[in-house]
Amino acid sequence: MAKEIKTIGVLTSGGDAPGMNAAIRAVVRKSIANGLKVKGIKKGYQGLLNEEIVDMEAKNVSDTIQRGGTILGTARSTEFRTEEGQQKAAEICKAHGIDGVVVIGGDGSYRGAQKLAEHGINTVGIPGTIDLDITCTDYTIGFDTAINTAMQAIDKVRDTSSSHERCSIIEVMGRNAGYIALWCGVANGAEDILLPEKYDYDEQRIINNIINNRKRGKTHHIIINAEGIGHSTSMARRIEAATGIETRATILGYMQRGGSPTCKDRFYASMMGAYAADILYEGKTNRVVGYQHGEFMDFDIDEALAMQKDIPEYQYQVSRILSL
Repeated sequence: MAKEIKTIGVLTSGGDAPGMNAAIRAVVRKSIANGLKVKGIKKGYQGLLNEEIVDMEAKNVSDTIQRGGTILGTARSTEFRTEEGQQKAAEICKAHGIDGVVVIGGDGSYRGAQKLAEHGINTVGIPGTIDLDITCTDYTIGFDTAINTAMQAIDKVRDTSSSHERCSIIEVMGRNAGYIALWCGVANGAEDILLPEKYDYDEQRIINNIINNRKRGKTHHIIINAEGIGHSTSMARRIEAATGIETRATILGYMQRGGSPTCKDRFYASMMGAYAADILYEGKTNRVVGYQHGEFMDFDIDEALAMQKDIPEYQYQVSRILSL
């Protein structure tokens, strides 16, 4: 028999992502519509351990859907990684009458939700990460905004790179995943796209590509480099020395996490938030919300974390052909 849920908590954990506020808003309002009480947990799992817990009403999430970041805040927590910290967090939930928790974050956040579930707290995860590196879902909150932010910045770098006839290495975020680099590489018409999943560290191939393109009359050369490869500045120095072509590195950094979320991030995050609220209301636990083949669905967290994700081979091959 499913556990009766009367009060739920909602928290954001790990790196912030545009659209998290839309998800929070949907969790709060859909849960209230289901007749539940909602408590906001500030600053992720660390805030839970510090009992930074507040009551949330529908009005508390008004005028938030267009804002980047997370109104609840987020933080890393070394204490929560311990068995003692996890037990303490579950006891705090019970002391505050919280029967279930919606966790918005990446795979590390899911592992935290998994541990809370083991200690008797119903949990549902929502994929909130710009990296698109959660295996069970084709979409993660914040990815669309991040790639659009990066795409616009790369367009601007291309303008000045062409004016000065430079080679530009532009490093995008994504941790060890190359999805931001792949999408921006195609969308920005980059001449080289370096992905952690595919890069063979053959720098001479890139150098040859730059020289051959210059001989064909190209006035610039754009290299999109994923964060998981990094070292863009030293790479730029080596390429300039080898080619004699002025080469500059631009690291876009945390600007990709900020800004007002796109329509897609607002809509999908809203649907995921509402879906999470509904399945928690039904008494489900240890679940994660995902999006596949045009449908919102949920998976067992254990199974979701065990899945493997890689760059689709067809997309990678097309990206190489289009960059010629």
